[in-house]
Amino acid sequence: MAVVSQPSNRGARVQAPGKIDDSLGEFWVDSPWEIVRHGHNLSAYERKRTFLNVRGHNFLDISYLSGADNDGDGRSVVAGDFRNNGQLDLVVRQAGGGALLLYENGFPRRHYLEVSLKGVESNRQGIGARLTAEVAGQMLVREAYPLNSFRSQMPNRVHFGLGDAGRVDRLTIRWPSGKIQELTGLAADRHVLIAEDKEGSAAVQTVIPGQTMVR
Repeated sequence: MAVVSQPSNRGARVQAPGKIDDSLGEFWVDSPWEIVRHGHNLSAYERKRTFLNVRGHNFLDISYLSGADNDGDGRSVVAGDFRNNGQLDLVVRQAGGGALLLYENGFPRRHYLEVSLKGVESNRQGIGARLTAEVAGQMLVREAYPLNSFRSQMPNRVHFGLGDAGRVDRLTIRWPSGKIQELTGLAADRHVLIAEDKEGSAAVQTVIPGQTMVR
């Protein structure tokens, strides 16, 4: 094990609190930055866990079944539609056990809607907007913020999982400017770009990968 001291002054030298037992693999560092110099890795090789939300009532541990339970030193994870098929995959960045891992979503395909925003009075990407989708009597609420994690970032795209619903009955967007726009009868299974409009209406464009530029 490692015994770590992190004084207020990172350049300070702190004496070990006692005798270090080399037979147990113990070592002493003055701060986390010293670990590299000592050639040790503090990862305990804990296996990663994956939990499945069961209808909003419970979680089921599917770590082994998902194949995501490797023992690499994971540092960040982001979810995104990397295959442009409406299913959110996971990318894990590691310090050991391989730099990047992509876990493809293998669940049965369901309906979805992905939304990108284009602000006019608001900021360019509509960051901070609140989107409410009414789908088959349910309200799905999302906020437009680019996903940021440790050393990772994703585009500013809002994802709605729609289950068996083939459309969004009503999509309400409250822009950072305070303007409210409503769209009805949006077809599912596509990525749309919605522009803020001064008159309260909205221009909707279907995004085609490789052809439509979203800025």
